[in-house]
Amino acid sequence: MFILVLEASLQTPWSESITNGLRRLPLLGSSNTTEMAYGFVANSIAVILYGSNFVPVKKIETGDGMFFQWVNCASILVVSMIGDLILHSPKFHPLAMLGGAAWATGSLTVVPVVKAIGLGLGVCIWGSSSLLMGWISSRFGWFGIEAQEVARPVLNYCGAGLCLLSGLILFFVRTNVGERPHSECTPLLINRIVNSGVYGPSESWVDVMGAKRKRCVGCLLAVVAGLLYGASFVPILYIKSHAADHDSICYGASLYDLDYVFAMCCGIYLTSTVYFSIYCVAMRNRPRLFSRAILPGFLSGLMWTLATYCWFLANNYLSAVVTFPIVCAVIAALWGCLVFKEVKVSVPSEQI
Repeated sequence: MFILVLEASLQTPWSESITNGLRRLPLLGSSNTTEMAYGFVANSIAVILYGSNFVPVKKIETGDGMFFQWVNCASILVVSMIGDLILHSPKFHPLAMLGGAAWATGSLTVVPVVKAIGLGLGVCIWGSSSLLMGWISSRFGWFGIEAQEVARPVLNYCGAGLCLLSGLILFFVRTNVGERPHSECTPLLINRIVNSGVYGPSESWVDVMGAKRKRCVGCLLAVVAGLLYGASFVPILYIKSHAADHDSICYGASLYDLDYVFAMCCGIYLTSTVYFSIYCVAMRNRPRLFSRAILPGFLSGLMWTLATYCWFLANNYLSAVVTFPIVCAVIAALWGCLVFKEVKVSVPSEQI
């Protein structure tokens, strides 16, 4: 799927044209129904992959999550290198690495959030805050990027308002994380520590918290992660906004979003490696390494990178101010509710 998506991006009608030396696609404001269809299809794929890429965290012991996030980021770099080769290695913009640094910082909270409040609720909360951060920065031109207009601003505002309302409601959702018997999660005859291939202490700092404190910390970390995720695409939007400015260091930059994925992923891996190195030093060279987290970590990184390529394609046709409200955490919520049974409806006994 990855190669097919990228190969399609190099062909008609996704082929680029050259205007004033800038690489560009037929972008914003297009009334072409076909182009809109491409945008919605790409964004739909991004929704599914973004909502599912952290599912492996639920079934695999990851400890404090530091090793998992490093493997995850390594996978992201590898996949982006393949994408960069397919795109014929466009010009590298170091500024885009700042977005990767923001994303990698947010990814540090993934495992603690999932352990504290669950996959469905965690992704929904950070998805809401990420959506609002990305929408506000795109719609009103924050952080030096060009403000984007939409054909029907009232509907756009309504979508953002519903996102804010749903985000507030999520804080009152109760989950069953940590309440299930251990036997539901682990085979009876397999030693958890030996089977996970762990080196160093296996208990996470989240595991020793009380239920109320764990919930508060999980919600707070989810909001912080969402803000960082939403801000991670701002450097790319900034570069594109100043591509035609003769006085800017970004002058002549490509307007094709996919040209910046590799630089962003380099920032992700570099920042993740720095964090993991600091973690190893802090642990006195006894980091918590889980061998069973390697393959799920690579799978998670693969799904995230595919989703990002698809989302950037959608941006070219629908613009970020439209795609941010579309990319929601519905898929993650379905995983949490239907598969992992994190949210259940309680019926008072007197009503039975």
